Amino acid sequence: MQNVPTRTVFDVITDFLADEPTPNELLNYHLPDDLQARVDVLVEKNGEGQLTFDEQQELFDFIRADEMMGLLKAKTKLRLRKQDS
Repeated sequence: MQNVPTRTVFDVITDFLADEPTPNELLNYHLPDDLQARVDVLVEKNGEGQLTFDEQQELFDFIRADEMMGLLKAKTKLRLRKQDS
């Protein structure tokens, strides 16, 4: 049986960025519902101390991706403000 590659948060975000979104599309970006649901499950399990090592790594990837997107959105907002002035 062949392993099917798992879609990671980084796959989804890099696919989005590769499509060259407009600044507004970037500012309005959020994870697809299935990945957001996965984050919610991981956060809940983490709160209960029930995460496996692999799930801890997966949650860490979501956190890193969220931090990166937050920084990208902040820089985009600054760039737009400078263009408007």
